[in-house]
Amino acid sequence: MNNVATIGLDLAKQVFQVHGADVEGTPLFNRKLRRNEVLRFFSKLPPCLVGMEACGSAHHWAREIAAFGHDVRLIPAQYVKPFVKRGKTDAADAEAISEAVTRKTMRFVPIKSAEQQASVMVFRTRALLVRQRTQAINALRAHMGELGIIATTGIANIKPLAAIVRDESDARLPPAARFALEEIVDQIDRLAARIEKLEREIIVVAKQDEDMRRLATIPGVGAITAMAIKAFIPDPAGFKSARHFAAWIGLTPKSHSSGGKQRLGRISKMGNSQLRSLLVVGAASILRHVRSDDRTRPWLRELMARRPYKVVSVALANKTARMIWALLVRGGTYRGPTRLAAESVPT
Repeated sequence: MNNVATIGLDLAKQVFQVHGADVEGTPLFNRKLRRNEVLRFFSKLPPCLVGMEACGSAHHWAREIAAFGHDVRLIPAQYVKPFVKRGKTDAADAEAISEAVTRKTMRFVPIKSAEQQASVMVFRTRALLVRQRTQAINALRAHMGELGIIATTGIANIKPLAAIVRDESDARLPPAARFALEEIVDQIDRLAARIEKLEREIIVVAKQDEDMRRLATIPGVGAITAMAIKAFIPDPAGFKSARHFAAWIGLTPKSHSSGGKQRLGRISKMGNSQLRSLLVVGAASILRHVRSDDRTRPWLRELMARRPYKVVSVALANKTARMIWALLVRGGTYRGPTRLAAESVPT
């Protein structure tokens, strides 16, 4: 196997498929490997180019295989699909990966360290708990609504419902309903405590990290958003420009242009949905405080006057994403319109 130049590795839980080719791209082998055979196989190979689809375990295998001196590259799965010939099999996937990784114009996913993956786990654990709390709150509202007990929307307005459930003197709830709903209320409280614990840890980490502190100076970007950016985007310099960064998050329109005519559709919603959601929510929080006589953001006031609220939120999130890229790649901290105007005045 001394003439192996390129390896395409199709990852799995137990049975892996590996495709090898020489410098000219001629196939040399396409075989299966058990999980415990993978590292032993790569330890015997001379340093070569190894391609894998970016998935849950890809970063772990990339670090392990790179330790043997191989050049490991992760490819987004959607970029491998065009190279698959006809039907889908593990052998066809491994061959497609081997071919895709050699393309000069191919885009690759930066390999995350174990610490970066740990940050992603903290963020996703919080997102899971928030989702479970929302499900429990919706269930409580629905059950109480069946009995004619309604509360105003918003998580802060759950307390009156919880008080009714725990008030045994309230005759509006039958005993069986109170017994069941107390479990839901207790679950909401437990989830809220766990979410608060994770958020405290995120804030502590954000205060210790220099990049996170600089990101938090941008309006609409808090500790949670800053941590998500650092966790999901280990190498912001891999994007050619701020526009490419915003497009990757999914905050730009889809393009379907041909024949010299530019056709832009709806927002693409590509990239990381959780990161995009955080930026849009942060932008919406800014819009709620924009006054009609606000002179610091005239473009934002004008946009709000002629476009729907959600469209303006996405536009502001796009602008925020570009600021994030600029701060991470070029350094510095955010300087608002008021500060810029003060600095431009001659002394």
